[in-house]
Amino acid sequence: MDARKVSQSPQSRSRIRLLLGKLFFTWERTFLWTKNHHKYARERNIDVLLPYLVFSHQTPLIRQLQNADMYLQHNKIINLKLAIAKVDGLILHPGEIFSFWYLIGKPTSRKGYQKGIVLCNGSFVPGTGGGLCQLSNLIYWMTLHSALTVGERWRHNYDVFPDADRTQPFGSGATVVYNYVDLQVRNDTNSDFQLRLWLDEHYLYGEWRSQNLPLHTYQVYEKEHFISQEWWGGYVRHNTIYRKVMEQGIEIDDVFITENHAVMMYEPMLPSEIIG
Repeated sequence: MDARKVSQSPQSRSRIRLLLGKLFFTWERTFLWTKNHHKYARERNIDVLLPYLVFSHQTPLIRQLQNADMYLQHNKIINLKLAIAKVDGLILHPGEIFSFWYLIGKPTSRKGYQKGIVLCNGSFVPGTGGGLCQLSNLIYWMTLHSALTVGERWRHNYDVFPDADRTQPFGSGATVVYNYVDLQVRNDTNSDFQLRLWLDEHYLYGEWRSQNLPLHTYQVYEKEHFISQEWWGGYVRHNTIYRKVMEQGIEIDDVFITENHAVMMYEPMLPSEIIG
């Protein structure tokens, strides 16, 4: 891995440039959805579970974050409930694509979405529909533990929070921004898959289920993790994500998944009990 590729200082772009870029990529995505609408999964069934559990995971709904009002996290829970109602029970047939935004749609206040935490240029700001990255992170992490194929995933460019209570490798999430920064999962198998999502007072839960008994299990881990201090005074964090493929407990493959580079928004030696 070449750390020089990310040694430049964080760049800020003008509002006009950001707006024009957002408009272009939003319309481009809408055109592709319309052109390829037959490829995207839409069927949902919450009454019947597919018989085999492929992988499940849960993540806490509330974290103590410095400089972030708690009401934003409570609003996030409202946003997650609205989004889950559009996705829970999705049946992903062979050859189909799951698109996060194709199913959920634009999160607007008219639909009931509240202002939650939105990561922006290394900090967090209030934004309508904020907090849905927790859902995309969960789906991406579960997908890495299945035979499904990640067709599109965007990494976070900033590492905002220290590793206190982290249970997954750094860089194992998937950021989303309506609609051009999407998470897409493709079913290249010969089996139906089902996505289940729900939450309670404390956790967001998810499962991938399958029509057929899974042949493999997966172990996702990081390699080549290091932190580099850059000429502009900040720090950049790097790693690669790999996945071991197991068959009846025996490793049969070890596959590269992705590499991550993120500007750190906290001091590397920050005490673990300080979050935010």
